[in-house]
Amino acid sequence: MTTLVTGATGLVGNNVVRLLLDRGQAVRALVRESSDARPLEGLDVEVVRGDVCDADSVARAMQGARCVVHSAAMVYIGWQQAETQRLVNVEGARLVALAARDAGARMIHVSSVDALGPGTKESPSDERAPFHAPVPYPYPVTKHQAEQAVLEEVEKGLDAVIVNPVFMLGPWDWKPSSGRLLLEVVRRKPLICPPGGGDFCDVRDVAAGILTAIEKGRTGARYILGGEPLSYYDAWHLFAEVCGSRGPIRVGRPAMLRIAGRLGDLWGKLSGREPDINSAAVGMSLFAHHYSYVRAADELGYDPRPIRESVEAAWAWFEEQGYA
Repeated sequence: MTTLVTGATGLVGNNVVRLLLDRGQAVRALVRESSDARPLEGLDVEVVRGDVCDADSVARAMQGARCVVHSAAMVYIGWQQAETQRLVNVEGARLVALAARDAGARMIHVSSVDALGPGTKESPSDERAPFHAPVPYPYPVTKHQAEQAVLEEVEKGLDAVIVNPVFMLGPWDWKPSSGRLLLEVVRRKPLICPPGGGDFCDVRDVAAGILTAIEKGRTGARYILGGEPLSYYDAWHLFAEVCGSRGPIRVGRPAMLRIAGRLGDLWGKLSGREPDINSAAVGMSLFAHHYSYVRAADELGYDPRPIRESVEAAWAWFEEQGYA
C-alpha cells in the first residue's frame, strides 16, 4: 500500500519519505510545480503535482493511499503573510483531512508544539495543555486552528493522529528551515542571545515517531515529539562548539531586545519586507518553551537522541551540500 506525503520537499517530509523508502514502503508525494526538485531527486517516489490548497489535486493524490503524512505547512515567524498562512496551514489541513476521510485513509497531521500551551523546564507542558500563545502571531494561531480542523473531521469518522514536534535539526534540510538558525549563529557569531529556551530534537527521530504513529497512534490523540531542554544561550554555544565558531558572550536584556523587535516591525512597514528580527520573533525568544514527551515515549517508544548528535549531523549535511 502507498503512503502519501505532503510537504515531501521540506525537512520533516523529506526525512519521512527517505525513512519510508528505507523500510521498503511505496511513497507518493504531493509536490507543487514550483518546489525544489533536489529533495526527491533519485528517489523512487511517485510524484503528483498539485497543492494542498487545491481540493482536486489533494483528492487525486489520495487515491489508493493507505495513509497520508501531512507535513506541508507555512512556517513564518512574523506578522506578515497571515492570510497565506491561514490558507496553507488551516485550509490545507482541512482539505487533506476531508480527502483522507473520504478515501478511508489514516492521517498523521504534523503540527507543532506551538499549537499547545508552553511550559517551563521545571513544569513542562503536555498534550492536555490548552492552547496559549505568549505572542499570538499567525503561525501558532493557524497551527492550532489546523488541529481543530483535523479533529472536526475525526468527529465525523476520520482516523487521524496529531504529532507535535519541538525544534528540529538534522539532515535533508533543503530550504533550510529550522537549520537556518544553526547557520545564522555560526555565520554571524552574535554577541548576545535571547534569554528564553526551548526543546531541541533530531528530525530523524521525529520521522521515526511519525512512522510508529501510523501503526500505533490512537485516533484523535496528540503526541509531543520532544527533545533536550536547553536555554538559547546553551544551545547557541553548542552550535558554535560543534561548528568551530564562537558562541554569544552574554544574554541580552529583554527591554533592549523588545526595542529591536519594534524597530524591525517599523522597518517592515516602511519597506514592505519584514526582517527576521521583529516583535513576534523577539517576543517568542524571551520565553521558556518546554514540553513533556512521556506519552510518546510510553505509547510510541519515542526516544530522542542527544541533541549534540543532531547538531553534528545537520552541520555535516550543510557542509556536504555547500550551505556552510
